[in-house]
Amino acid sequence: MRIAEIFRSLQGEGQWAGSDSVFVRTSGCNLRCGFCDTPYTSWEPEGDDLAFEEILSRALELDAQHVVITGGEPMLHAELVPLTAALRTAGRVITIETAGTLDLPVTCDLMSISPKLSNSTPDPLRAPKWRERHERTRQRPDVLRRLVRDYPFQCKFVVAAETDLAEIEDFLTRIPEIERDQVWLMPEGTNTTRLAAIGTWLEPYCRARGYHFCPRLHIAWFGPGRGV
Repeated sequence: MRIAEIFRSLQGEGQWAGSDSVFVRTSGCNLRCGFCDTPYTSWEPEGDDLAFEEILSRALELDAQHVVITGGEPMLHAELVPLTAALRTAGRVITIETAGTLDLPVTCDLMSISPKLSNSTPDPLRAPKWRERHERTRQRPDVLRRLVRDYPFQCKFVVAAETDLAEIEDFLTRIPEIERDQVWLMPEGTNTTRLAAIGTWLEPYCRARGYHFCPRLHIAWFGPGRGV
């Protein structure tokens, strides 16, 4: 299992924001979001191949109750199955961050699903082949329905412009299994100025529509960068 980094920090997104957590960041992704804020796990994947026993040992040594397995796309790695089972045996609370296009029989307390909107598709001048593949595979409704059926979940959408909102509403109409109080709308960006600018209209929209607003608190706390 290729691992980009393992570190302890505070969860900055979603229903467990503020939780002291160990983050296990896998490397490798089946998509290529144009706005990806961890390109070292997707566009230019880095990391070391570790046995799940080594990953488990390092995660437990950091000694936080919550463990967040993120990426990249963790569901690419079959070792995720024994790793999550061992973390549960060790009494950890497990979140898996995924785009919702792949499925494994994992163990987790929260499946944090981030379906990719059309705003994620990369520029054709940057990567024409990846653009076509990303656009074709960025959503898998069949997989998403299995995940929301089988796990406690939250659904996070990255919002870059007001035009994204109609796409989110259409998506939720097509997947009625997702209730409004399970939806988090998150500004796209890696600096507080941009996040705040989007938040000025996104937060009132969430309040009016019954969604949660997800302001990416870790950017405000620590700034962009690795290991935070």
